[in-house]
Amino acid sequence: MTLPRTAPRPARRAAVAAFVVLAATVPLTAGAAGAAGTQAVDAALPYVCALPSGEQPATVRISATLPDRAVAGEPVRPADVTTTVELPEQAVTDLTALGAAGVRAATRLAVGVAQGEAAAEAVWRGDTEPVPLPPSGPLTLAATGDVPTVTGRGTHDLTFTAGSLTVDLAPSTADGGATDPASLTVPCRLADEAPDGGRLATVPLGTDGSGGTESPSGSPSGEPSASGTPGQPGGGDPERQGERAPKVAEPLPGGGTAERAAPTCKYDAKYPAGPMSLNAYITGYANVNKLDGAALIPPFCTLITQGEPQFEFLPDFSGATITQHSTADLWYQQRKRTPPFQATFLSFDFTPTKATMVLEQTGPMTIDSNGFTDFAFTSTDTYVRAPITLRVTALEVNGTPLDVGTECRTRTSLASPEPEPEKYPGDHLILHGRGEQNIGEPATGYLLLSGGPLTGEVTIPAFTGCGTADGENLDRLLTASVSGPGNYVKQIQGQACFVSAEVLNPDECTEDAQPKKIPVAER
Repeated sequence: MTLPRTAPRPARRAAVAAFVVLAATVPLTAGAAGAAGTQAVDAALPYVCALPSGEQPATVRISATLPDRAVAGEPVRPADVTTTVELPEQAVTDLTALGAAGVRAATRLAVGVAQGEAAAEAVWRGDTEPVPLPPSGPLTLAATGDVPTVTGRGTHDLTFTAGSLTVDLAPSTADGGATDPASLTVPCRLADEAPDGGRLATVPLGTDGSGGTESPSGSPSGEPSASGTPGQPGGGDPERQGERAPKVAEPLPGGGTAERAAPTCKYDAKYPAGPMSLNAYITGYANVNKLDGAALIPPFCTLITQGEPQFEFLPDFSGATITQHSTADLWYQQRKRTPPFQATFLSFDFTPTKATMVLEQTGPMTIDSNGFTDFAFTSTDTYVRAPITLRVTALEVNGTPLDVGTECRTRTSLASPEPEPEKYPGDHLILHGRGEQNIGEPATGYLLLSGGPLTGEVTIPAFTGCGTADGENLDRLLTASVSGPGNYVKQIQGQACFVSAEVLNPDECTEDAQPKKIPVAER
């Protein structure tokens, strides 16, 4: 690390030390408060799970970050949600009996959200990476995912309470194959002895962000209840309780919900549409191997110029090969980039590190499709090649901001293994998608028009320009903790909108020629 020109402030020195040598000055403890304006949830609750061999006790640890207060009518967004299920050793025995050597899981935790006597239910979903079965002892599965937002409809406090849990298991054999059966569903119920009935947190609500002050009756002081009578939160028509219950909105990638639109994705005077113009949203995950986690990239816009398909028929006209060359650009606020997005990791397995990042396009993006059709069935392989740099615009370590300056980015483009380096020189990201379609039926996999999954692997280059003249040089810190090969990427493209059509397809486009389909990220 380059020595600073002047001695750093103590807070910065402590944060950098935490990041580099694991000497964090503010260690995380169970139930400790997070940054100002938030509260940390860290609850270990007893459950009873129905394994194939019978009911067994289990421990479920639920961690999340919630605001310490909220404004009525505005969404409350749980963040950093992890559901860790510790199944007893009998679960390992049951899975081993199926021939399993490993397992991955998806969890569905029912969370009750109440305001006074009105209540709703949110489902906190998560999934895990594949986990090898331990030779002995319990099986621990840590699932993460985006969860619904909750909007209070009055000024009663919002109370979050854990309820039933479902664990879907996908066991695998030592060679990666599926067991028989290929999946198991394990229902779990909250044990009777769970402390405080499984309550996780309470978020006070107010009209100005100060939070409501509830009277002993349960209604905020001076505020009428839903029935219009002060001090009687349960009054009124019980059938109208649904109207007073908190509103639950399912998440979109990046922590958004259906109430929040994706960024604008349309052609304009600076980027006019042509006769073969498409636009589409893309979202997905990008792994960071060194941090043992994945960054969720929220929906971003791509403007695509579709090339004319070229056909080469077989001599007997029984089929034809198809090639198509298209170009594209990222587009956000008149620049070739994604919107800023945040990711939080545990650096060195215990130091919380939050980064705000942007992907920036530095050269032409190409989309090459190669396929074959027998006029009844068509299969296509598509390769997207894009020179993309990763820019870091903000960084926090253990809640302490570090000044990364305005030029903190990777030295070169993210780089994927290129099978044809002579034809496609230089560093660039490569994503691949394969699509198939029977005539008259919907396509499966990826096609340029209908979208679908695109996957690849990238090397994250070293960082440069990170820090300021009078502060820390952070290049080596970011390079040591983030840069490296073998980072898996999975992006989902939504249905494209053909903006150049004389009449827009209402199933594909909004009235102002934006993509109608906002895809959801998949792991």
